Amino acid sequence: MIWCVEDDASIRDIELYTLRSTGFEARGFEDGGAFLAAMETERPELVLLDVMLPGINGVELLRRMKASARFADIPVIMATAKGAEYDKIQSLDLGADDYLVKPFGMMEMVSRVKAVLRRCQPAPAARQLTAGGLTVDLEERTVTADGERVCLTYKEFELLRLFLSRPGVAFTREQLLSGVWGVDYTGETRTVDMHIKTLRQKLGGYGAGIATVRNVGYRWELTP
Repeated sequence: MIWCVEDDASIRDIELYTLRSTGFEARGFEDGGAFLAAMETERPELVLLDVMLPGINGVELLRRMKASARFADIPVIMATAKGAEYDKIQSLDLGADDYLVKPFGMMEMVSRVKAVLRRCQPAPAARQLTAGGLTVDLEERTVTADGERVCLTYKEFELLRLFLSRPGVAFTREQLLSGVWGVDYTGETRTVDMHIKTLRQKLGGYGAGIATVRNVGYRWELTP
């Protein structure tokens, strides 16, 4: 959902029409007050924000968004008046992702919206974790060592996934119990030691990567 904050109804209407006709959902606001009220219950994908607004201007709205933990990550494109270089610089310094200079073409607006959305998409989660010739495929839930399949139980796989996702971090037995068995698990920490032993055996030479941290627990030391 793209939100357009623009006090000129004719401009706002054509922005909304263009966005909708190019496949976006869009919603318009005539001032900052209505925009802020809507933000309390909904969350836009991107905000197209005019600088010159009645009441709370666009720069102040941008400042409030970027100062809020809830809204700081929402991408914003500012619409500035021609020649208003200070507004552009101030907006970018406050965290705006891009700006449009009025009067701008509607297809330019659409292109910039698409470009900002592409840039602001979260990075895809890692599909695989590797350490030397050891590979953990998180989607297929398979493990291979130098190309050979290693059959692990669910808990062994989760232990290995946790180690490889944070190499060098020393985990206590309690942390491993919480992360792999769940916070409600009430078994003894000896369970962790037993699973680590079998995991090391199944990994062969790579099992040495699971190092014992005296009086603490375990960590992964093999260089990725």
